[in-house]
Amino acid sequence: MNVVLNGELIQLPEQVVCIADVLNHFEIQDKIVVVEVNGEVITKLEHQITRLADKDRIEIVHFVGGG
Repeated sequence: MNVVLNGELIQLPEQVVCIADVLNHFEIQDKIVVVEVNGEVITKLEHQITRLADKDRIEIVHFVGGG
């Protein structure tokens, strides 16, 4: 499936079907993130149940500490 992730068109593997899979695929499942799909913020509780479709627009923001 092809999606736009943070402004970049990418092809996801077949086994990636939901937000949780995307986070696992990019190894950011343990980070604090905010995820938006097609303009709608997806809560952490919805990551497992929010299925993706071809051409979805996904924005993922994760926080980096520092000083």
